[in-house]
Amino acid sequence: MSRAGRRTAACVVAGSLLLTGCAGEPALVAGTDRLQVVTTTVLLRDLVRQVGGDRVDVVSLVPDGADPHAHEPTLRDARDVVYADVAFSNYALLEEHAIIRTLDANLPPEAVSVSLAEESVKYAAEIIPLVEDAGLDTIWLGLRAHGDGAQHGATRTSQVLLSATDATGPGDVYGYLTGAFGDTDVYLDSSDGFDAATGYRDDTMTLPADAHTHLSWAFTEPGVHTLTLRARLQVDDTSRPVDLDEATFTFAVGVDPSRAGRPDAVVLDRGHADLTVDLGTGRLGVRHDPEGAGHDRHAYAPDEVVVHVPAKALEEVPAGPQFAFLGRPGTPVHQLPQAVLGKHVHGEIDPHLWQDVRNGMAYVQLIRDTLTAADPAGARDYRGRASAYLRELEQVDTYVRDTLAQVPPERRHLITTHDAFGYLAHAYGLSVAGFVTPNPSTESSMADRRRLAQTIRTLEVPAVFLEPNLAARSSTLTEVAAELGVDVCRLYGDTFDDDAPDYAAMMRANADEIRRCLGA
Repeated sequence: MSRAGRRTAACVVAGSLLLTGCAGEPALVAGTDRLQVVTTTVLLRDLVRQVGGDRVDVVSLVPDGADPHAHEPTLRDARDVVYADVAFSNYALLEEHAIIRTLDANLPPEAVSVSLAEESVKYAAEIIPLVEDAGLDTIWLGLRAHGDGAQHGATRTSQVLLSATDATGPGDVYGYLTGAFGDTDVYLDSSDGFDAATGYRDDTMTLPADAHTHLSWAFTEPGVHTLTLRARLQVDDTSRPVDLDEATFTFAVGVDPSRAGRPDAVVLDRGHADLTVDLGTGRLGVRHDPEGAGHDRHAYAPDEVVVHVPAKALEEVPAGPQFAFLGRPGTPVHQLPQAVLGKHVHGEIDPHLWQDVRNGMAYVQLIRDTLTAADPAGARDYRGRASAYLRELEQVDTYVRDTLAQVPPERRHLITTHDAFGYLAHAYGLSVAGFVTPNPSTESSMADRRRLAQTIRTLEVPAVFLEPNLAARSSTLTEVAAELGVDVCRLYGDTFDDDAPDYAAMMRANADEIRRCLGA
């Protein structure tokens, strides 16, 4: 399709976003000699600008200061995609799934789409696993779609539908997510039954292929509960979902697991487990990592396990209308908290590769070669600009390494708001002591604050770190830091501001801030 013919193509359905009312001019346009490029994040936009210079027009779907994990795309975003010759996403499930769906649904067929996190390994980018420290007194239970579903024709825009179809037990069961500002999204509620006539719409959660999500689980009464899940795969927005499997899972809530009547069952009472649909076999089951470290997962059939929700998981329903679905404030419920605040769907690798400058350099090389292939006439310009920028990033890498080496070893502990700094720690000799993620089961008590305060005291850290664009979500951390006389410092994850207007400046600023705040 020619660029001039793409205006009409913008009026399509991309996921749940209905694109209508095509008025106004998009930032990317037809009829220009410059390469039209769309990126998912502002950081990738900066890298493309560094390499492309005046030969490219580039826009980011996620605006300045916004969170790529949570941003919802707009009509304007979709129209920009229609005019793009090249698209760069980070992927590895960094971006909100709606962003990827909008990108893939509206990108012209002749355009080039590159997922930098996955493809940069060809340029020696180092991938590290997304290690999740359960750090909980109970099991950490989520939902997972394992495999890519390629045999069904699935792509990265396909959706896995997990629906609750039945529940038994002495009380009700709920599955929900708590957002970064304390709001709740309820995905499973047995108290009002399950409606087959609507396809269990009100008790369904969606996941991309090969991803998992955290979830809070609440049970209103102790005893043995069962929950039946149905798994389907929706390949695209126009096809009927493919039925995969339906299976029943057993929970021993506040009682000894032997009460479940399954003497040979494996009792899951610690670590990280996911109720999982395997897209390769089409079967439901449980994948369990006993240590919660992301290394050793055991696969079980649903009838081979009992999930234990211990008596010590008894909590009181917090005050606030967002928790009214659980009962009156102060009502006791047994709860498995989601552990990570906010909607947090992700894959197996840590997607924040750029926090290691060497990985950022791999991104630049991949961008250089992609632009060159799309615009061969500009090859010399792209190679020249990339070479100059790579030399600059070599200096940045050395600067970050030398700067952080000045921090005493016993002080190289990061406590942050978000799990975005594993690569920074891995590459430059730091440790991530924790990221602060309050959950609804402890939000109204002092337990979370005491644990956080104890961590700060034990490690004797002089400072904690907030991402500037997430500061409003981190009241617990800032309040505890104030009580303990600990500094609150800035650490940039994936957005810029006037003090860190581009990638190189951001990495230098992070190094300077860590040295200033953790130095002797």
